[in-house]
Amino acid sequence: MNNELTIRLLDFEDEIPWNLLLTADPSVEHIKQYLADGLCFLAFLNQQLIGAFVLVETAPGTYELMNIAVNKKFQGRGFGKRLVHRAKLEVRQRGASVLNVGTGNSSLSQLAFYQKCGFRIVGVESDFFMRNYEEEIIENGIRCVDMIRLSLKL
Repeated sequence: MNNELTIRLLDFEDEIPWNLLLTADPSVEHIKQYLADGLCFLAFLNQQLIGAFVLVETAPGTYELMNIAVNKKFQGRGFGKRLVHRAKLEVRQRGASVLNVGTGNSSLSQLAFYQKCGFRIVGVESDFFMRNYEEEIIENGIRCVDMIRLSLKL
């Protein structure tokens, strides 16, 4: 059995990988919005869907990684870093030079992950989750209130 990771763009025949996308963002409505404006990529290991990410162009030359998720059984094995690497390549191929991402103040492992991938913290959007999400989000015993913004120059 070959352990090659295959990443490709979601096409009209594919089902939207809700189970994965909802692990990174609990709002179906938010996901629907950025899927409508963005590019969704699917990651397969031996034909099994194990990950996904969504890119949205937010300004000329700038994309945002709106969602990135790896199936829990496959986390901690470098697949997330490989998805970020592919996202960087896709953005560069589209002529962009900046890739942004945002995560919650309570998402401690995600903050570490993005920084290990080369992103730098560039700001905080205060009360983002209180304004944009009806359900309260608690992670690591911390209420998710603010959006931490990170950026990577390509």
